[in-house]
Amino acid sequence: MPSDITLSAATRQNLLSLQDTASLTQTTQNRLATGLKVSSALDNPVNFFTAQSFTSRSGDLSALLDSISNGVQTIQAANQGITSIQKLIDSAKSTANQALTTQLSTTGTAKTAYTAPGAGGATVDFYVNGTSGSATIPAGSTIDAAITALNGAATTAGAGNVFSKDTTGTKIVLNASADFEFKDTASQTALGFQAGTVPTPATNATYGTGNDTVGQSADITVAGVSTRNSLAQQYNSLLVQITQLAKDSSFNGVNLISSNATTNKLHIAFNEKDTSNIDIQGQDLTSDGLKLKAIGPNSGAAVNGQGNFLLDADIKGTLAGLGTASDTLRASSSTFGSNLSVVQNRQDFTKKIVNVLDTGSANLTQADLNAEAANSQALSTRQSLGISALSLANQAQQGILQLLR
Repeated sequence: MPSDITLSAATRQNLLSLQDTASLTQTTQNRLATGLKVSSALDNPVNFFTAQSFTSRSGDLSALLDSISNGVQTIQAANQGITSIQKLIDSAKSTANQALTTQLSTTGTAKTAYTAPGAGGATVDFYVNGTSGSATIPAGSTIDAAITALNGAATTAGAGNVFSKDTTGTKIVLNASADFEFKDTASQTALGFQAGTVPTPATNATYGTGNDTVGQSADITVAGVSTRNSLAQQYNSLLVQITQLAKDSSFNGVNLISSNATTNKLHIAFNEKDTSNIDIQGQDLTSDGLKLKAIGPNSGAAVNGQGNFLLDADIKGTLAGLGTASDTLRASSSTFGSNLSVVQNRQDFTKKIVNVLDTGSANLTQADLNAEAANSQALSTRQSLGISALSLANQAQQGILQLLR
């Protein structure tokens, strides 16, 4: 068998140096290509697994940022709903104030001259803004006596002296700063007014009282009641809009101000273990939740028809309720605003923590490309020098070859 090739010690040393240089060159080229100085646990176990831990937590927190962002939008949707509801509340206040400044009046002159009642006298039943009154006119009473009796009863009912006689002194005149209605046709004709007709259906009073027996006499004109009734309908329409707006103030299926908001709770986790979080309780800010009731024909304390903004006292009560609703909205807005500030602060904090974790991971694994580029150039030079050294180490044998020639 042929013997192994024998290399000199100098040659072997140069070969080892070239192999080391080639290995370092490969490592440097890999770092330049990947940008990592630690790409596997073999490179540096401590740095590799520590960086993996940082990257894993960064990913978990980044996933939470989506949930936090949705939470921010949900709160902002609720806050925008509150702002818009407040505008509707302001419109409702304006409507109620307009009704309050609308003056009520009832005026008219009897068509026929007053005739003294016969035996047994006459009873005149009426309503003043829904409050019932009754005047008894003795038999044979003159027009002046009848007017005195009527004014006494009207004053008790809250209208004051509303009856007088015309310039001829034979007909009764009605002039009231209120909605004045007679209860029945007998009360109307007893004073010379034309008999009114029965409303159709009879349960629908023409004006704001509980009078469902007879309509207003053709001799009498009522002003302001219909206007207040129209304003009451506008007010009711605004309440419907408040409820609809509250129901539409949702984001991603979560509504914090709807009718079922008291059972809704927005949960936002701030860390990957959910040991840091916030729960935001919803509030019912619909018209019912704000305790705003629709104005109906019988909205008074008793079923007397004192509705549709007929009574100033009822309108003032409605305005007080609107004021309370505004206070509730302001308190809710403050609560949601405080929660929004907390969530946004945690959102910014989480973004910064994610950046810290990513930077920490990069510091442990990423290569300094400037340094690696310099290393590559140095290794290239070293490799050239090693080849030259290997050539020099072999010069002795090359001299023997020359002698053999």
